[in-house]
Amino acid sequence: MIKIRSFLPVALVVGVATLSAACTDEGENGAGGNAGAGATGGMGSTGGMGGTGGMGGAGGMGGAGGMGGAGGMGGAGGMGGAGGAGGSMAAPDLDTSLVWYGQNRETLDKMIDEVGVNGASYDPTQKPVAIFDWDNTVIKNDVGDLVFFWLVKNDKIMQPPNKDWRTTSRFLTNEAQNALNKACGSLVAAGMPLPTSTNAECADEILAVYTTGKTVDTKAAFEAWNYRTMEPAYAWAAQVQAGYTPAEMKGFANTAIEEGLAAAEGSKQTIGTTSVNAYVRIYDQIKDLIDVMQKNGLDVWVLSASPQPNVEAFAERVAVAADHVIAIRNLLDGGGKLTYDFEGCGSVADGSGNGGSPMGNTMITYIEGKRCWMNKVIYGVTGPEAEKPNVDMKKRPVFGAGDSDTDISFLQDATVLKLAINRNKNELMCNAYANYMDKWIVNPMFILPNPQKAAPYPCSTTGCKDAAGVGMACSNEAGEAIPDQMDTVF
Repeated sequence: MIKIRSFLPVALVVGVATLSAACTDEGENGAGGNAGAGATGGMGSTGGMGGTGGMGGAGGMGGAGGMGGAGGMGGAGGMGGAGGAGGSMAAPDLDTSLVWYGQNRETLDKMIDEVGVNGASYDPTQKPVAIFDWDNTVIKNDVGDLVFFWLVKNDKIMQPPNKDWRTTSRFLTNEAQNALNKACGSLVAAGMPLPTSTNAECADEILAVYTTGKTVDTKAAFEAWNYRTMEPAYAWAAQVQAGYTPAEMKGFANTAIEEGLAAAEGSKQTIGTTSVNAYVRIYDQIKDLIDVMQKNGLDVWVLSASPQPNVEAFAERVAVAADHVIAIRNLLDGGGKLTYDFEGCGSVADGSGNGGSPMGNTMITYIEGKRCWMNKVIYGVTGPEAEKPNVDMKKRPVFGAGDSDTDISFLQDATVLKLAINRNKNELMCNAYANYMDKWIVNPMFILPNPQKAAPYPCSTTGCKDAAGVGMACSNEAGEAIPDQMDTVF
């Protein structure tokens, strides 16, 4: 059913300032609505009950029922809503009681109408795809962090084989390996759970490696990774789940999530002697957006750089099924338990790769890896082609939402609209504020938003990173240089 909107098309305009030079700012590290739809539908329902004419109208514009029967007025009502008793219900809009920045809600509603079941070209056999990052996009805070902290607090991390921490990550430095062995090596035998709830030294060392990328004595914990396809700490969060089945890990994740949802907003917890975050929240606006998109016939996916069992457990709470979650995927051993190795994507083989090139365990759902995994899982692209933007525009998402540089590749690939949640991440915000082809919208975080970033984003110089982690100039979807940008939506 076609919905008639009273607003004019919304121009996707964000404040942009072009500057000549900028300070560098790394910005990387960090540990109508339902009511309106009901009212419209009510009008149509009243018209339908007016007489057999209401029955005749399908609820669309100019339905035969509106003009024909005793319920002529009812037919007019059918233009906006459910129509007569035999009419079809118009798909819903976003909830007007939930606050979005500026005209973002109206822009999203308009996009959903154009590509969803109300759109003239909608094809139910080839549903348009919408992709959401998970952490700090659908939820406030990070489920990977939350579950990692829970595992440490509850003695669930296993002593690695031969007490050799290097087996847990190919990117672990000798200094980190030695620090972990010193803090944890004498506590239990290999393959046994470490007593991190009572041994602060071991807990603190593990948490330091994960949250800071350094040992307790501030030596680098990871080395020699590709900054465009891997974040070794994110990967390590999945790797230390080795020894459990996916179902066991999903159970642990559910417990951690329930505790995080019950914790007070802004609350911290102390594990060992380290203070870490204790709470999570689902963003009501994003939960509503997912629900409305699904009811409008969009195929909604989650694409996350947290471990697969963690995100599956949480995504169920916003009605995204496990088979529509793409996250860091460990390989299983013969007993069905998670290992330290990952599934490969594109040119990267499964597991360690046995010394091949490129090396194995190097392509997780991170920056360019998100594009690869999107193409592999959603669109069935295999081999090196999965690492490239799909030349078939029908095999790209119409919509993407993210909050971090981690998300930039799949957001750039989205064809109709891209939503950036502003956490002051350089590469993402350079692209969002540059607003190529007016397809970007920016929203502050829905809970405890960041203040305005005082310095401009250094888009023209060091705002983005190359594979070696060196700062470089940023470019948009067309490969054009992006000038420095001011932070205007906060």
